[in-house]
Amino acid sequence: MQTVAAPEAPRSQLPHRRFNVPGVIAVSTAHFIHDVYSSFLAPLLPLLIEKLSMTLTQAGLLSTVMQLPALINPWIGSLADRISVRWFLVLAPALTAVPMSLIGLAPTYGMLLILMMFAGISVSVFHVPAPVVVARMSGERKGLGMSFFMVGGEAARAVGPMIAVGIVALMGMDGFYPVMVVSFVCSALLFVATRDLPLTRTAAAPIPLVQTWRSMRHILIPITGILVARGFMHGCMSAFLPTFIAMNTGNLWLAGAGLTIFETAGVAGVMVAGTLSDRFGRRRMLTLSLLGAPISLLTFVWMDGWAAYALLLLTGFTLLSTTPVMLALVQENAQKSPSAANGLFMMISFLSRSAVVVIIGVTGDLIGLKAAFVIFSLVGFIGLPFVSRLPADSK
Repeated sequence: MQTVAAPEAPRSQLPHRRFNVPGVIAVSTAHFIHDVYSSFLAPLLPLLIEKLSMTLTQAGLLSTVMQLPALINPWIGSLADRISVRWFLVLAPALTAVPMSLIGLAPTYGMLLILMMFAGISVSVFHVPAPVVVARMSGERKGLGMSFFMVGGEAARAVGPMIAVGIVALMGMDGFYPVMVVSFVCSALLFVATRDLPLTRTAAAPIPLVQTWRSMRHILIPITGILVARGFMHGCMSAFLPTFIAMNTGNLWLAGAGLTIFETAGVAGVMVAGTLSDRFGRRRMLTLSLLGAPISLLTFVWMDGWAAYALLLLTGFTLLSTTPVMLALVQENAQKSPSAANGLFMMISFLSRSAVVVIIGVTGDLIGLKAAFVIFSLVGFIGLPFVSRLPADSK
């Protein structure tokens, strides 16, 4: 009796076993362009404060409103799993660029808040499914793919503010809105670069978010411990590093340069760590990072001169290198609902970063910023026991 062979799956539904270099580079470039737009607020805030006569509290609320949609990241991911991660990825750069390019035209503070809310939603719409797409394109080398992806974001944070200031210097606050056109080109190129991905969800039924958590908690619970421990160190550096350097040197230029050095080292860190984790294992790389970051940060606090900036390079390299490794871990273990799982990861990451900054500030007010840096450097070691609760490396 003859057997009938099953029909071959469409090319768009076959898993990517090879590393799709053009596709990964396209998404990583889109990450850079997208995050350049989303970084416009901070450098242009002084001009917006002057234009709309805002208080510092109102100015701070803008950033908070922009980050609030991160709380719904799991539901955005669940929706992306039901529809198509491709459309989320393709449309998000343009959807973020439009409100961010219009902030100079905002006539009132209320309108600025609305623009920030729309931009924040779009930021989540991009960052939740983008790692899922990169994972599909990376085959067995997900760490390398996540490294490429995170380089785009870290590079945008390093140069985005300079780009924003340069554009406003050339075109003025009321006239720089045409820069949104670049995002339309980016979205069009992404549409072409991701054409092999399915346009519709192929799963038989959507996976409930609670079920995604249950199936991923053996990964997400240890990662939460790592993110919280790392968050204290990251909060010290991202929020208070320029203040710390200015208090110790009295030089604002060195303070700004310090943050640039830290972020630039992070670009190298995310590229190296994710790539090496494919070869040496995720747990091994996380262990090295969570040992190196607290030691280098603690040593940096007590050093002066050029030695301090050398340690700042090491701190940025080790501290920021954990993200692509954790992203790869999440995607490797989230086969049925990868976008929802990434949404849960990103929500936890957001909460761990935003909550600890307040604690660091209060501690700095009570005992001094230097003592706070020392304490939270030591807190970073708490992340190490959580690494041992992750699945053992297969390599």
